Amino acid sequence: MTPSDRTRVRVRVPAKVNVQLAVGAARPDGFHDLANVFLAVGLYDEITVTPADTLRITCEGPDAGQVPLDATNLAARAALALAQRHGIDPAVHLHIAKDIPVAGGMAGGSADGAGALLACDALWSLNSSRDELLSICAELGSDVPFSLIGGAALGTGRGEQLTPLDVGGVFHWVFAVADGGLSTPTVFREFDRLTAGTPVPPPAADPALLDALRTGDAAALAGTLANDLQPAALALRPSLADTLAAGTAAGALAALVSGSGPTTAFLAKSPDSAAELAEALLASGTCRTTRVATSPARGATVLEPGA
Repeated sequence: MTPSDRTRVRVRVPAKVNVQLAVGAARPDGFHDLANVFLAVGLYDEITVTPADTLRITCEGPDAGQVPLDATNLAARAALALAQRHGIDPAVHLHIAKDIPVAGGMAGGSADGAGALLACDALWSLNSSRDELLSICAELGSDVPFSLIGGAALGTGRGEQLTPLDVGGVFHWVFAVADGGLSTPTVFREFDRLTAGTPVPPPAADPALLDALRTGDAAALAGTLANDLQPAALALRPSLADTLAAGTAAGALAALVSGSGPTTAFLAKSPDSAAELAEALLASGTCRTTRVATSPARGATVLEPGA
């Protein structure tokens, strides 16, 4: 099989926030069972794929210097995995236009993997089924399948087994971006340390949270937001407590660490409230920058199918 004569494909892929992240005890394979309620938010990376002499990656945007440009990048791994399945030489240039915070607990790397997978599939005219793409996504990482589908979903297993969820309205968010990143494996190790010797219940989605999503009730959702990794993230980065307190004091309906952090997420009641909250957080000096976004958002989407 040979690639098509397409010369360029551009894909947009969203960030995520975990409105619930329930974590079980470590499994024998080192992973944890999760009940992970994903919500895609309107902050996006764009992946542009063009034919090249060999596989290479470039990146631009905020904190682009922190993005690996080798085979450890999930975008490169996605291109390699898809090419291997179909006997294609993965000679493409992957360009990442970065707008999702790097190492911030918002699945930016996973988004790039999903975006590159969809873009290469279109560039090579493979027309892979959704199930085949999701299978490759699951091999790449626990958050990658959700980056492909977007919207809202409950992730079980290690987060890769997805059940789409209904969302009955628009939710308004402010994200406070911290200096530096946090390694997800390090945060999980800290979770294990903090919970050592204590019973860890099996993770389960909160029915009240799922109902709040279904009805679009921001106040009800605020009362159910939960992240079992938050104590571990705060132990590793105590300054995040000041950011959470600043957002709460500025009128956020709820505040939590996003995923493994260190980005913190604040639910607002309206667009105006979100704008005021973002200004207050920035003025508090407890974060590097703030971003305002709404959810849910579409998953990986081809914007430019190429020639």
